[in-house]
Order: sequence, then structure tokens, then C-alpha cells
Amino acid sequence: MDKVFIIAEAGVNHNGSVESAENLIDKAMEAGCDAVKFQTFKAENVVSRFAEKAEYQKKRTGAEENQLQMIKKLELSFDDFAKMKKYCEDCGVMFLSSPFDVESADFLASLDVEYFKIPSGEIVNLPLLRKIASFRKKVILSVGMATLEEIEAAVKVLVDSREIRLLHCTTEYPCPFSEVNLRAIQTLKNKFGFEVGYSDHTEGIEVAIAAVALGATVIEKHFTLDKNADGPDHRASLEPHELKQMVSAIRNIEKALGDGRKIPTESEIKNIPIVRKSVVAKRDIKKGEIFSAENLATKRPGTGISPMKWDEIMGTIAQRDYSEDELI
Repeated sequence: MDKVFIIAEAGVNHNGSVESAENLIDKAMEAGCDAVKFQTFKAENVVSRFAEKAEYQKKRTGAEENQLQMIKKLELSFDDFAKMKKYCEDCGVMFLSSPFDVESADFLASLDVEYFKIPSGEIVNLPLLRKIASFRKKVILSVGMATLEEIEAAVKVLVDSREIRLLHCTTEYPCPFSEVNLRAIQTLKNKFGFEVGYSDHTEGIEVAIAAVALGATVIEKHFTLDKNADGPDHRASLEPHELKQMVSAIRNIEKALGDGRKIPTESEIKNIPIVRKSVVAKRDIKKGEIFSAENLATKRPGTGISPMKWDEIMGTIAQRDYSEDELI
């Protein structure tokens, strides 16, 4: 990944519809994203019938049903995902999906996905981590809610993976700005030595852009066709036009970061003689006069002797006449 790898997180914002999933893929491609990511699961393998919804899920979808009932409505079949991967390939955007259970991980491996994206909630799921590690694929691991010790334990399980990237994340929807802690990107990089990205759950696009400026090499952001649609994640997602704005801004920041060398740029060089100054005659000067602060000044353009040589010129003798403002 030479450039920032931008993942459009469709998640379950298809609301159980393949047609909506394909529309999301279209929008991710049009926005210029590198990949579009979904969530692959068998609801009964992931959530028990006793599991309650998170508070943000209750706010979005009501408290009448439990988490299993909610998630079951958002489940797509393995055949659906196979079709969606083919649709991504036809659109020229990478298909990604996070497995939430071992059966789903096996299925995604059968699709020969390029990356396994492990969501924050699964960082302590040892059986799933071991299964994903067995594929020896590239891994992107979200580390929301995790301590450094928990991340280290997960990395040890995944150590044989072809590549590991970490995604700093705060698992709250939407995430308060005060809890983002973007400086943790550098902490993770220093601690583990891996490339580090950022999975953004804040409202708006500015935090994801700031993460790139701080060195994030992967950005993941939830998006939806309609923020007002029914479902747990729509309200904390970008709409297509916002996703496009985010991608454009990230690409501009990439260019602006440069290579770190401090030298005049190509466009600056032509401006040097215009904005820098030279030593000039402050007034008319006669041949034989001694140069001093009384008869010299520094003015534009910068095509003559640099003012940095001021001390060398002071006290020397004019070898000819100079008119006011003439370069020395």
C-alpha cells in the first residue's frame, strides 16, 4: 500500500438487501475508495438469544427486539457475498468483509479475499483469531476497546499472517471527539512496528483527514445510502457525497505531506528572484565612496548580491557610480 488505503465500510447498511449492497459498492467506487467492506456472519453463531443491544443500537432500532433478532434481519447468505465479490471485481473496487465467526472466516477464505479485516469486538476471540491466522493472509486488525496487552496477545496469535496492519479505533457510534485520541496512532506504531491506520466512527470527515496527516496508512469509514434509513449504523455513517469529499481531501493531504526533504520546490524556484532582496544603492553613489548603511539598502528583486553578504560589503569602496535603487 503506497498510498493511503481507503475502506468504505458498508457494514450492514445494506439492511439485508443485495440490491442495496450493490448500490453501496457503486457509490464506494464513484467516491474513489480502494475497497468496500461488509460484515459476514451467521447470526446464531455470533449472538446468543440473551444478548442485549448496545445503547446506540436501542436508540436507532428500538428496545423491543434483542440483538439476535436485530442482527438476523441484517444477515446475507454466503451466496449473496459471492455475488457481491464478483460485483466488486466488475466495478474495479476491492471486496472486503469482516468475519464474525469461524464458519464465515472459512467461507471468506474460499473466496480468496486479499485481506482479512478483523473487527474490534473479535480481538479477544481466540478461536476466530487462530482460524484467520491459519490462512496466512494479510490481516487488518481493528483495536477499539483494547489495551496494549490485549493487542499484543492477538498479534502473537496472528504472527504467521503475511502482513499485519493495526487500525486505531474508538468503538462508540458516533464517537465523541474527546475520545478519539489520534496520538495513539504513533503509540501503536512505536510499540508494534506495524503500519497503523484509523477506523473512524466520528461524525463528519475531519478526524479521518487528520489521521492521515498523523501517519495513518489505512482509513476505514462507515457510509450509507441514507442516514435516515432504519438500522443500527446509518446515523453514524457518511452519505455518498460526504464519502467522496473525504476521499478527495485525503488524496490532497497525501500530496501535501511530501517526502520530508526541505528544499525549494519547483514552483518556489521561479519566485526566489521576485520575493527575495538584493543590496542596492540607497541614493546616488559616486565612484570612490565607501559603502555604508547610509548609502546602501536591501530591496527587491533578488537578482543581485544577497543581503546575507551585507557585512562583507560594508566599508568597501564603490568602483563606479551608482544611481538610486541600482543593484550593487
